[in-house]
Amino acid sequence: MKPDTATLIERMLSGDRLALARLITQVENRTAALPAIMKAVYPRAHGAYVVGVTGPPGAGKSTVVDRLTARLRGEAATVGVVAVDPSSPFTGGAVLGDRIRMQTHALDPGVFIRSMATRGSLGGLARATGDAIKLLAAAGYAWILVETVGVGQTELDIMKLADTTVVVLVPESGDAIQTMKAGLMEAADIFLVNKADRSGAPALMAELKFAAHLHSASAVSPKDIDWEFPVLSAEAQNSVGIAELLVEVKRHRATLEAAGALATRRRARRREELRGLLLEEFREKVERALAGGDVGRTVDRVLEGTLDPYSAAETILAVLRLESS
Repeated sequence: MKPDTATLIERMLSGDRLALARLITQVENRTAALPAIMKAVYPRAHGAYVVGVTGPPGAGKSTVVDRLTARLRGEAATVGVVAVDPSSPFTGGAVLGDRIRMQTHALDPGVFIRSMATRGSLGGLARATGDAIKLLAAAGYAWILVETVGVGQTELDIMKLADTTVVVLVPESGDAIQTMKAGLMEAADIFLVNKADRSGAPALMAELKFAAHLHSASAVSPKDIDWEFPVLSAEAQNSVGIAELLVEVKRHRATLEAAGALATRRRARRREELRGLLLEEFREKVERALAGGDVGRTVDRVLEGTLDPYSAAETILAVLRLESS
């Protein structure tokens, strides 16, 4: 590990926000120091509770996160916010910076807000979001709120990171049937109908409540807790309904903990994280091998039509010492 990286980690663990920001930048850029950083912070990266806030564009997710942060700070809880923004087509960086919409917390030492770019990642989350969450947890933030980019039906990756997922909808975002088609019934732990003063809100809530009852009664997917997701209304701009939202988030957390499901789900996430890292490393190893040497010559034979792909795959796996059984 480079001395400067070690120093940044030490400073971050002692409460230095600038060091935390620089480490998140290294994580986001996937620098060579990434493995060393994550190894160093891992022992302290498990204490936070992660809440995902997702839903279609324009639903008011940023305002919900802002007001939820204020409510948590009113209880003296520390809050880290990761706002996943679309990528700029020119710089690759985040645009629409949610920090602009959360200026009230800018000087609060108990809040850390970071916008991250998707950089082409599907599922509404940046590739490095999971690592950023670990850094925030290691830095001592008790609650971590993750706001996804809001790209419609590709929001389901939030399930891989969040302990509780809140799906924010507005009356004009479409009916509950479209929500079910998007798979959000599986992602949601809580539904929040924002901008509930608009026409159509009661009808949307009624549809969602009926869908919640049907989903809870179905045996399509295994359930590790007895939970019928609540459907709440809010006017986040006026801080209406946020207190009730936090109550339900805490109730969901208590239900998970009482059933032992929180620990079980986190074990499953760690397994998936390890699997993803192994696949990523293997993919990079294959790409390097394809560039030349014996593997490159094997590829050339496939391209020339003198060797079938199945035989080539067996040969390449043997070279990489991952022989197929």
